[in-house]
Amino acid sequence: MDYKYLNMETYKRKNHFEYFNSLAYPYVGLTVNVDITDLMKTIKAKKLPFFLSICYCVSRSVNQVPEFRQRILNNQIVEYDYCLTSHTVALSDGTYCYCDLDSNRSFEDYIHYAVNEQETAKQKNSINEEADDILGKIFISTIPWVSYTALINPTPIPADSNPRITWGKYFIQNEKIFLPVSVLCHHALVDGLHISKFYDFLNEEIAAIAR
Repeated sequence: MDYKYLNMETYKRKNHFEYFNSLAYPYVGLTVNVDITDLMKTIKAKKLPFFLSICYCVSRSVNQVPEFRQRILNNQIVEYDYCLTSHTVALSDGTYCYCDLDSNRSFEDYIHYAVNEQETAKQKNSINEEADDILGKIFISTIPWVSYTALINPTPIPADSNPRITWGKYFIQNEKIFLPVSVLCHHALVDGLHISKFYDFLNEEIAAIAR
């Protein structure tokens, strides 16, 4: 995962960056009910793993929005060329571990690769992130037991700049299937426009898999 420094003198959001970066809680978040009706048909027909199918679509969507690949480093902005995901994997004792995945491959290859990576992560059983590459990750989690309308994520002090994306239990409404998907980003880097673009790309990725 390579990155480049942005030129802060020509960065058009410089004033926004400085303002939001000065706040004690600089995050902006949103929850949207995403239509997965057609995707669910494909998942059931092909017996695909639900979480990994969503994770693939989310990861591919994130990487299409440059602002989601930007991080704050030494009070400047760096932009990664590509970001991995770090997601929670449930363990038999009711706890969880972390697993890193790279979605820069075809969906079919990803599913096989991701299943193996999750099994390896379970054997390691760790929630420790490697300090040298944590900046280039997207934090992924799920709450599959409930369908929610809002979510509050834990965040560190001082604030980090890794986006957090979470989804809950899907539900049926008017014969459509919806999945609540939450996004939390550092507002010094990401605005509502960029979050909206993420959801647009997510709809496209879901439609592509459904086809």
